[in-house]
Amino acid sequence: MDRYPAGLTALVVPVPEAEPVVGRWRTVLDPSAAYGVPAHVTVMYPFLPLDAVDRAALAGLFAGHAPFEVEFARCARLSGLLYLEPVPSEPFVRLTHAVTARWPEARPYGGKYETVTPHLSIGYESDGAALDEAGTAIERGLPVTARVEAVQLVAYDGTVWQAVEDFPLTAADSPS
Repeated sequence: MDRYPAGLTALVVPVPEAEPVVGRWRTVLDPSAAYGVPAHVTVMYPFLPLDAVDRAALAGLFAGHAPFEVEFARCARLSGLLYLEPVPSEPFVRLTHAVTARWPEARPYGGKYETVTPHLSIGYESDGAALDEAGTAIERGLPVTARVEAVQLVAYDGTVWQAVEDFPLTAADSPS
């Protein structure tokens, strides 16, 4: 894996509840784990250079969203990627779209994909055998549930990704 440029940022939702189930597999199958990236669902990667991030604007944007519960009950595959599927996924999509609406220069995965597919990456492999093994083992530890209460700004310092600041989701739940 190529190193990331120092100062690169991302917006993520860490999911520490998933670490006991996926951590071992991510260490082997996800190169980003070696750079300090925990189990997470990405809201925006890449985001902006760290020195260009308006933290007050991020705080205001995320404060307009309500906390939510999420469950990871199954593994899924996408182009050589094994991941946990979050249910519901829509709150993550709304967060990503809100960031893109505010910062149109920030495109999910650099604009590589047209559709936002929230996921918790476990690993990558070209032949899939290791992913099959990991998926079978991981599904025995599911479901994993979590409460999403914040989005975290992380930055690459030239060696590892580090948490910079958490932005709470504080809006009241909308009526059903």
